[in-house]
Amino acid sequence: MPLLRVHNVYKTYYLRNETINVLKGAAIDVERGRFVVIIGPSGCGKSTLLNILGSLDQPTEGKVFLDSIDLFSRDSVALSKIRNEKIGFIFQFHHLLPEFSALENIALPALVNGKKPKDAYGLAFFILEKLGMQDKHNRLPEELSGGERQRVAICRALINDPLIVLADEPTGNLDDENTHKLMDVLTSLKQEGRTIILVTHSLDIAKIGTDVYNLKEGKLYAM
Repeated sequence: MPLLRVHNVYKTYYLRNETINVLKGAAIDVERGRFVVIIGPSGCGKSTLLNILGSLDQPTEGKVFLDSIDLFSRDSVALSKIRNEKIGFIFQFHHLLPEFSALENIALPALVNGKKPKDAYGLAFFILEKLGMQDKHNRLPEELSGGERQRVAICRALINDPLIVLADEPTGNLDDENTHKLMDVLTSLKQEGRTIILVTHSLDIAKIGTDVYNLKEGKLYAM
């Protein structure tokens, strides 16, 4: 069975005077080790879909299976545990805690997962070293560049060795130089065999994917 199976997912928002159908039967199977890129213009539902795949939002209809687990058959406590153990998130806005250092931000999910502080911080430093940022481990987010913050966010996403990494427009707020640096990092993760789903509006970024889909009119189409 695929690592991730998305079956006939719909998402509808009911506003006061309007019904908005964002997803209309989206479906995809993702095998382990694939780097999936989903493209589409702003407002087409890419982030909505990614939030559902990460169990941050629920579909109106449809099923999502991760590692054979029917995500939305589980209660909120179980889903929180699944997210922390099996899913890594990289957001367009890095969402680092401003009062914590880079090392502390990275180690936090491991500490929540029950790892001993010594082990959590040691692993966080090791991951920072892999991304060439060990000299920034004590810096607060405000002392880092935009590209450095996103690399810290990637380290945080990897700390619990997740089954899948979900990336929502991770280069959306970066200049060209930092975009290229970040894409080099993501390419190295692909070469490691990480399973990644990245959403973007950029065709240039889509080129690094092993599988590329277009989200159009609420459905996914292979390119």
